Amino acid sequence: MFDDLRKMDDGQSSFEDTSDADLEPLLAKKSKAKPTGKPKKLLGMTAFQRFVISALLFLMVCIIGMLFVMISSM
Repeated sequence: MFDDLRKMDDGQSSFEDTSDADLEPLLAKKSKAKPTGKPKKLLGMTAFQRFVISALLFLMVCIIGMLFVMISSM
């Protein structure tokens, strides 16, 4: 059934021939867009919020480590 498919092709494609000329105005609009002054967000948090979370996590790890050392030294 699928033997010689290339030979069976009649030379006409069923897809439309789209040129890049249609896409160029869209690409030009995108490249001209100016970056906004909004702060970048990672996981929905600003840089200061990420810093506070990481500082609290560091503090918790230090406290749990000291508790572990105190318990294991007994």
